[in-house]
Amino acid sequence: MGNSARNIYSALRAIRETCKATALAGALLFGFLAAGCATNLNSVPQAGQVTGQVPASPPVSTDRKSPVTVAMLLPLQGFGTNALIAKGMKQAGEMALFDADNPNVQLIVKNDDGSAAGAQKAAMEALSDGAELIVGPLYGASVPGVAAIARSANVPVLSFSNNRSVGGNGVYLMSYLPQAEVERMVSFCLSRGKRRFAALIPVGAYGDAVELAFRSAVLRGGGTIVALERFEPGANKMLEPASRVFSVVNEAAGTGAPVDALFLPGNKDTLPTLGPQIAYAKIDTRTTQLVGLSGWNYPHIGRDDVFVGGWYPGPDPRGWQRFSERFANTFGSVPPRMASHAYDAVRLAITLSGQPKGQRFTQANLTLPRGFDGVDGSFTLLADGTSQRELAVFEVQKFGGKVIGDAAQAGLANPAAGGRSQQYQNRLYGGQSVGAAPL
Repeated sequence: MGNSARNIYSALRAIRETCKATALAGALLFGFLAAGCATNLNSVPQAGQVTGQVPASPPVSTDRKSPVTVAMLLPLQGFGTNALIAKGMKQAGEMALFDADNPNVQLIVKNDDGSAAGAQKAAMEALSDGAELIVGPLYGASVPGVAAIARSANVPVLSFSNNRSVGGNGVYLMSYLPQAEVERMVSFCLSRGKRRFAALIPVGAYGDAVELAFRSAVLRGGGTIVALERFEPGANKMLEPASRVFSVVNEAAGTGAPVDALFLPGNKDTLPTLGPQIAYAKIDTRTTQLVGLSGWNYPHIGRDDVFVGGWYPGPDPRGWQRFSERFANTFGSVPPRMASHAYDAVRLAITLSGQPKGQRFTQANLTLPRGFDGVDGSFTLLADGTSQRELAVFEVQKFGGKVIGDAAQAGLANPAAGGRSQQYQNRLYGGQSVGAAPL
């Protein structure tokens, strides 16, 4: 039995375990299981390819449309962290197929080796296999080559990169973008009367994107940036720029015009080092609100008292909790956080699959103002290749985070969201860190 068959079989077995309380449910499931397993046993993947097609229990009538082929490009090679993430994303795509139970949609998964050359090769194979939509790749550096190949065949790309520069011209970014997170947090701070900001931002491409978005959002909102420094990872390298920012914060507090918010877009690798420095500098976090991005959402951040009460953005947690529980019951492991994007991309493809070939995945359909239901809430793809997703605001607690700004309210506050807040209430799933996808 192939990997896909085992995955589908695991899913069905999980359902059987939940349904066997009644003999009738068990009997129905047994019949469905037999038909699904037999279908997959007769489907042998080609080398380098894993099929994720939903088992077709009843025969498909001859007047049905030809299958809609969707290709997913992921770095599946090896056993490292990225390969494990890719495996979880592949499984999430298969789960979306299983949930929809649409035999007219076929998912083919290609290993792109995590490289630009490998992604180009995988994209060419996908197009020769008849793919009408490409989902992936994971890394921004691989997107331009894939996009050029896909564009020549008029096939759109739903990438998992969060590098805004690679979006557009047929490429749509499924990930949470750092710019959107920054705008959500600055807007929330301004709504709470925070107008004077200081910031300590990491160096690199991610930090560049964050700084640009931060300066723009504060300026548009009528706020002021009192101090801003960039830092490199490592306690010794952080010390000097951090000290300069903390000195400005403390001096401002003594003048009666305090810094209202200290923006720290760090993560589990940098915050444990910054925390003791903030405490040593005796920053009064009751006066100066600590603010971060989704990188703050990691286990045990509340162990450092200085971050308790800090704010950070993220999707409504209820949808992810339900999704991860179902994923764990199906595959026996916790999903990587980006699995929700893979699930959403395949669900989107299934949603549009009923339209005639050549009209399914047009820009007009992909950028429908009403958007699409997703694991983390409704989302909308935009013509420039970016996406709009609903973000809640959390406050760090000693254990976990507490929602203090509702995601649906964020949708209502943003006219460009197209009234998605009502969809938020009616989405497929109700409301771990989203984290930053590889740029």
